[in-house]
Amino acid sequence: MKVLMIGDVVARPGRLAVLERIQDLREQHGIDFVVMNAENVAGGFSITPRLADELFASGIDVMTSGNHIYDKREIIPYIEHQPRLLRPANYPPGSPGKGMWVGEARGVQIAVINLIGRVFMPPSDDPFRAADECVNSLPTEVKVRLVDMHAEATSEKSAMGWYLDGRVSAVVGTHTHVQTADERILPNGTAYLTDIGMTGSYSGVIGMNCADVIARFTSAINKRAEHSTGDVRICAAIIDIDEATGRAREITRLSLKHES
Repeated sequence: MKVLMIGDVVARPGRLAVLERIQDLREQHGIDFVVMNAENVAGGFSITPRLADELFASGIDVMTSGNHIYDKREIIPYIEHQPRLLRPANYPPGSPGKGMWVGEARGVQIAVINLIGRVFMPPSDDPFRAADECVNSLPTEVKVRLVDMHAEATSEKSAMGWYLDGRVSAVVGTHTHVQTADERILPNGTAYLTDIGMTGSYSGVIGMNCADVIARFTSAINKRAEHSTGDVRICAAIIDIDEATGRAREITRLSLKHES
């Protein structure tokens, strides 16, 4: 089975790139299942019900998220009734939505788990304990298990990869918007990549307007940054997984220029 995992999709440039290229990518690489991080879809902050429906209809199977998921208030009732849009599993009990999805693609049972880190991030529960709870709750026949670790610290993401090695098919990182070059298969068969990278405009600072971001570093007045435009790229990872064992056979990074 081939899985495509798309990094943080930022604002309109990233969103349009996904909408325009997702079917082409699925066909070109023989993709069976697509996971996309929707943390920054709506203007760089969260996602709206309309945009979520549009992305699902385009060919996205499951969307993960992170610390901005509740920034758009209208997403709260939506996420309660849309199990394919995830929030971090280690958010406090009672948080709207779910942190894990279990379903099927091409006759293969699949689980997607969304976690958020605690280092340099807003307070949340222990992601390692939450990972254990999610993985241990899965039936043994669910072999393909995908984890999005939304975290700032490289060490925390790496630790999660090693912690889950052999228990899940892949642990990939999101949040920093910078693709890393450390993709590999860990000793017990788990594919790992510290950060998939950002899908969006690279003409700014991690998807945001340069002047707005620089002003936040150089001024005491905090101005909300608008998203940048131009130099759009799609960052993703393709993971080839043995359906019988759940072990990853190969992980390949993608960083593709896109012009609408």
